[in-house]
Amino acid sequence: MLTRQRKAMILSALKRDGQVVAKDFAQSLGLSEDTVRRDLREMAAEGLLQRVHGGALPASPAVADLAAKRGQSPDAKRALGLAAARMIRPGQLVFLDGGTTCLELARALPADLRAMVVTHSPTVATALIDHPSVEVALLGGRLFKHSGVCVGAQVLDGIRRFQADLYVMGVTGVHAGLGLTTGDMEEADVKRALSGAAAETLVLATPEKIGAASPHIIGPVTMAQTLMVAGAVGEGALDPFRAAGVGVVRA
Repeated sequence: MLTRQRKAMILSALKRDGQVVAKDFAQSLGLSEDTVRRDLREMAAEGLLQRVHGGALPASPAVADLAAKRGQSPDAKRALGLAAARMIRPGQLVFLDGGTTCLELARALPADLRAMVVTHSPTVATALIDHPSVEVALLGGRLFKHSGVCVGAQVLDGIRRFQADLYVMGVTGVHAGLGLTTGDMEEADVKRALSGAAAETLVLATPEKIGAASPHIIGPVTMAQTLMVAGAVGEGALDPFRAAGVGVVRA
C-alpha cells in the first residue's frame, strides 16, 4: 500500500471515528505499528492531525492566525457571541478572552450594561470603547500577534489582582479525554490562570473545535462549568461532556 493511500485512510478514520489508535489501525490493515506511527508523525508535522499517546486526534483548524480565523464558522461565532452576551449580568466582573468569538461577544453586549470587563486582548478592549458603562481593564504584556492577545509574566501578575464572577474562554480544541487545548504554551498559561481566578468558566466552541485537539493543554473539560456550542454539532459528540459533568448549552 502506498504512503499516500495509508494517509488518506488515516484521515478518513479520523473523520469517521474522531480518533486513530495506532495499534488497532495497523492490525486492521496488516501493517506494522511502526509504519503507522511514522505516518502519524509526518502528518502531524504537516498539521493534518494531533498526535496523542497511542495514536492521533483531529487537529483543530482554529490554531490558524487571526486573519484566517475570521473566515471560520462566522455564523456560529455570531450566535455564540449573542448567546454568551445574554449571560453577563449587570454589576459582574467578567474575564473576557481574546479571539474572534469573544470579539463577537464584546460587540453584542448591551450598550447600557454596567459591568467590568478584564481582558488581555487589545482588540476586545477597543471594541468596548463605545460601551460607556462598561469599565475595561486591559492586562498588558508581550503582544502575541498570532492571536492578538498579551501573554507573559505581566499578564499573569495582573490576573492575581482580580476575582471574576465569570470567565469566558476561547479554545482551539475541546476533547472529552484530552481536555481543553490551545496552540501556544503561554496562551494556555494565561487561560489556566484566568479560569483559576473566576467563580465560573464558560467555554465557547464552534463545530470544528469539538473533538479536536491542539498541542498545549489548558486543563480538563471539567475546568468549564458550561460548554456553549453553535452550528452543526451532533448530540452524540456532546454526550461525553455531559457524562463528565459539564453543562452543555446550544447558542
